[in-house]
Amino acid sequence: MTDQHDSPEQGSEAVSEAAAVTDAEWRQRLDPVEYAVLREAATERPWTGELLDEHRVGVYRCRACGAELFTSTTKFESGCGWPSFYDPRDTDAVTLIRDDSHGMVRTEVRCATCGSHLGHVFEDAPQTPTGQRYCMNSVALTFETDA
Repeated sequence: MTDQHDSPEQGSEAVSEAAAVTDAEWRQRLDPVEYAVLREAATERPWTGELLDEHRVGVYRCRACGAELFTSTTKFESGCGWPSFYDPRDTDAVTLIRDDSHGMVRTEVRCATCGSHLGHVFEDAPQTPTGQRYCMNSVALTFETDA
């Protein structure tokens, strides 16, 4: 399953730059855990991420390329063990892809700029305005407080 978030705007300079990064360069830029999650779609252990309990006002960015993905205003406590958001910064920030791995059907969330794996989105958050839970790996994100 894919949706309107299938591909980033091809004319974007940031997209072109991120697409030009080789696997060897990603391995140099990212530590082994970051690489496993962002480039190989691994998952960090629940309740271990440094951003799980982050409650300051700010912006969450892709750890691989720095693209702005989520804002603190859409972060909520889902109780799942990973940082959760009910909506991305905008619809072009992420790409949604059908994921049939591990014997289940899920929707994978990737950074629209560099294609890095961020986590999955689920339709199980009726307490939020969108009903969605973007369940993200802390290691896939960086946090920048509002100045």
